[in-house]
Amino acid sequence: MKTAFVFPGQGSQYVGMGKAFIESLPKAREILKTGAEVTGIPLEKLITEGPMGELTKTANLQPCLTAMDIICGSAAMEKGLKPDAVAGHSLGEYPALWACGALSLEDTFRLVHLRGRLMEQAGGTGSGAMAAVIGLARDRLEGLIKPLKADGIISLANHNSPEQIVITGEKPLIDRACALVKEEGGRAIPLKVAGAYHSPLMKEPSEEFARALDQADFRRPDVPMFSNVSARAETDPDRIRSLMKDQMCNPVRWYEIISALSQTGVENFVELGPKKVLTNLIKKSVDRPVKTYQVEDPEGLELCVREIKK
Repeated sequence: MKTAFVFPGQGSQYVGMGKAFIESLPKAREILKTGAEVTGIPLEKLITEGPMGELTKTANLQPCLTAMDIICGSAAMEKGLKPDAVAGHSLGEYPALWACGALSLEDTFRLVHLRGRLMEQAGGTGSGAMAAVIGLARDRLEGLIKPLKADGIISLANHNSPEQIVITGEKPLIDRACALVKEEGGRAIPLKVAGAYHSPLMKEPSEEFARALDQADFRRPDVPMFSNVSARAETDPDRIRSLMKDQMCNPVRWYEIISALSQTGVENFVELGPKKVLTNLIKKSVDRPVKTYQVEDPEGLELCVREIKK
């Protein structure tokens, strides 16, 4: 049976995440040490002690959550689990690139450190916002926000599952869209984010980030990585680099990624990182029986290994 490793992004964090791995897994402290040396951020202290206000600052959160995802991935691989494919949701695409061998640990931390700082700066104006929309089909939601585009920037950000789509853009337009969604019988939930991620409002930081991507050493992955931008398997290092340049301004096509992974015969989806955000989305997105596992502590890992290897 084929297995996919999937890595969560922002929104899954909490103070104390991964503490059991950090205390019991020597490799975890090596990963945190490397991350702290590359970024200058006290990753272990923020992850285990917080405070939450410091952990959730985008510039801190992106390296911290990346470290946590990588620790979980490393623990799984030390136990003999090997993916046939990898994918990550937004920020989670970077630990996915590490897991498939496309990026070194140092380059992964270097990139997410800069990405976090640039996105925090872009969000500092307070002009952007995002909201999760539940209960409206994609084409219906696109029709709803189309007239608003005449007044500024608003677009679809993340297609997470058949019933959940995130919108992104200028805050006044997001507020208006939320009201229209409610009128149509759907639910709109404003997200606690610093800016309008995965929208054209990220164009300036995306251009600066592209220069850093050009300096990173992208290698041919050991297994296919399913891209947020293309929603298909990617193996060419130059194409992966190019897609990562587009990622910050483009929608996360998560529902399409999970559908594509399922179509390739993946039957085991292993979420490596805190909480069960992706696990829950996968269960809503696949129309055939698959198994999902979530690994953020030794107990979850042992269950996963036992079930997959039996």
